[in-house]
Amino acid sequence: MILIIAEKAIAGRRIAAILAGKQLPGERTGNALHFDFEMDGKPYSVLPLSGHIVDVEFPSSYKQWLGTDLRKLVEAPIDYVPTEQNISGLIKKIAPNIKEVIIATDADREGEAIGLEALNILLEVNPKVKVKRAIFSAITEKDIKDAFSNLSELDTALAESANSRREIDLIWGAVLTRLLSLISGRLGKEFLSTGRVQTPTLRLIVDREKQRLVFKQKKYWQIQAEFEKEKAKFEALHKEGKFWEKDKADKAMSCANPLVGTVSDVKKRKKTLSKPLPFNTTSFLRAATAIGFTASNAMRVAESLYQSGLISYPRTDNSVYPNTLDLRATLKELAKLAEFKALADQLLSKPKLVPSAGKLAKDHPPIHPVTAVEKSRLDPQNWKIYELVCRRFMASLAEDALTENLSVEIDLNKEPFVATGQTYLEKGWKIFYPYSKATETMLPALAKGDKVGLLKLDLLGKETQPPARYSQGALIKAMSDLDLGTKSTRAETIQKLYRRNYIEGQKALIPTKIAFAVIDSLEKHDSVVVKPEMTANLEADMDLVANGKKDKDKVVGESRAVLGDALKLLLEHKNEIGSALRNAARADSMAGPCPGKGCEGQLLVRKGRTGKRFLGCSAYPNCTTTFPLPQNGRITFLPDICPDCNNIMIYVVGKRYRYKMCIDPKCKSKEAWAKKKEEKAARETEAKKEDAQSKEAKPTKEEEKPGPETKAKPKKAASKSPKKKAAAKPKKPAKKPVKEN
Repeated sequence: MILIIAEKAIAGRRIAAILAGKQLPGERTGNALHFDFEMDGKPYSVLPLSGHIVDVEFPSSYKQWLGTDLRKLVEAPIDYVPTEQNISGLIKKIAPNIKEVIIATDADREGEAIGLEALNILLEVNPKVKVKRAIFSAITEKDIKDAFSNLSELDTALAESANSRREIDLIWGAVLTRLLSLISGRLGKEFLSTGRVQTPTLRLIVDREKQRLVFKQKKYWQIQAEFEKEKAKFEALHKEGKFWEKDKADKAMSCANPLVGTVSDVKKRKKTLSKPLPFNTTSFLRAATAIGFTASNAMRVAESLYQSGLISYPRTDNSVYPNTLDLRATLKELAKLAEFKALADQLLSKPKLVPSAGKLAKDHPPIHPVTAVEKSRLDPQNWKIYELVCRRFMASLAEDALTENLSVEIDLNKEPFVATGQTYLEKGWKIFYPYSKATETMLPALAKGDKVGLLKLDLLGKETQPPARYSQGALIKAMSDLDLGTKSTRAETIQKLYRRNYIEGQKALIPTKIAFAVIDSLEKHDSVVVKPEMTANLEADMDLVANGKKDKDKVVGESRAVLGDALKLLLEHKNEIGSALRNAARADSMAGPCPGKGCEGQLLVRKGRTGKRFLGCSAYPNCTTTFPLPQNGRITFLPDICPDCNNIMIYVVGKRYRYKMCIDPKCKSKEAWAKKKEEKAARETEAKKEDAQSKEAKPTKEEEKPGPETKAKPKKAASKSPKKKAAAKPKKPAKKPVKEN
């Protein structure tokens, strides 16, 4: 038998269907899913994994946080332990019958490592099995058949580079997380997470927030005029731009009399707006977060679309379409869809397609659509990402946009004003990509010497603004520029910062007090842990492993030495660091002043004996004021107070929900909540009644008896004897539907 190893169930099902030429029912052996078929007279079995089926762990003697010497943990051995016993058990069971194994996991470092995990389990039983590798960038009929017609060798060096990352991340994460958690007293669910990529990334967010905190706003003034020519109104700004002195701005405002300006100069120039580059992972995530997705959710959806055979592999650094990609064939696919037909046909009418091109990387092609799918067949989130990929693909094949930019200078009593206009001569790619709006500013026809009437003159007082907080898209770009993590891990790193309560906010990332304390404590002692250079150097070493130029164990050993030096420095200052972290944790749990009568305490997040969290007064036992808190989700205390009862408002964010609420369960605002709950219960009760009525309306078995032309066998009376009941033959249980991993 020939065994094909796929990475996940949905991919395995598609690969099996393409190779077999038909949809196959999945079978289960010991709860492990597989798809069996024959091809060219040979038996095949596609075995989907569930991602990694082997985990990296320390030996059990190092698993206790308390009592384990962290200096020894730095040098501790690492075990590779199977985690999916059903899958690994099936591999071992069928191993003696396997003549050849084809690794068909994702064609990247992680995919290579995942394939190697399954292969190593197989080799333990059958060391003589032949090994081949199927490499593809999309799960379409053409790509899969081409890959299986041109099998290559498994790249063990590439797999080892992924394993070096797993080992390094385990060692760094375990040692530093245990250190900070132990010295701060934050154990259990409240532990302080630290990591090789996570901590330098958090530093970027904290440093940006520090820049905002020390930023001193400076006042300035702008003078805005509204002019009119032949009843066409338009705006202009004083040529000075920003007046830093109010007296100078006031003096310029005296130009309002008489109310007539003269056009002193008109400049026209054409500007080309280049079409966007094809999507690589970084630019895709930036675009997806700009339309409302989190980075991790965008990657999850893109991965699902890829495994369903709708888009190409979403993890790539490439922004150059390969010559082997049939651009016209892809456009013909999109022309099947009503949403894109007119746009695709417009591009197909061009005699030659010239795509934009960016950085060439030797991995997968840029992210692009591969198969048409009706909008009705996808849920809204999946369609939104699919449409984004389709439109970016078409935009990258379209023409550049061309604008005419107009700059008109107006003399208003010896004070110069400038009006600017922009019109599109050719909208080009903007037609295909509505996420980049084609904004126009129209001006009336103006020529040198024309007179324009002044309708209004305003002095606008403004202030300089601090640097913007990072958005998820901007942070991913910064991580990419600094070589923090990889295209596959950056979105998950940001999600981890949310889960560890280091950051808040979705559109703008705001660090919590504990995030400040962690970074400040490490920076104060010049720890290498927060420096992006450390992570970038390790990433470079992993690339050398992937290229076969450096040994995995040597790279891991060198990283242990760097970590050992960092740990030694941090241990010397553990008391100081621990104190700072405990103070920050207390400040982070502070909700606000206690509303108790005459109390000067603060409401703090506390936990009861059962582990449930609540708000309690810091002046306890003198003050026993408490408020319940939601037990699930991340809680942020809002600066606004409840308009109904003047109590603290909180914002709760979970995996699939987010809401604002007042902490007081007796607040008037909760009446609306109770009403909604009652309405929901009433709807559910009504639905149950309707369901019961519909069942009653169905014909009974007696009513479904054959008519007079078909003689029915008389029904035997049921016996009431307990013995006969016991002897009755039990019915076979219904066959359970196949579930995918």
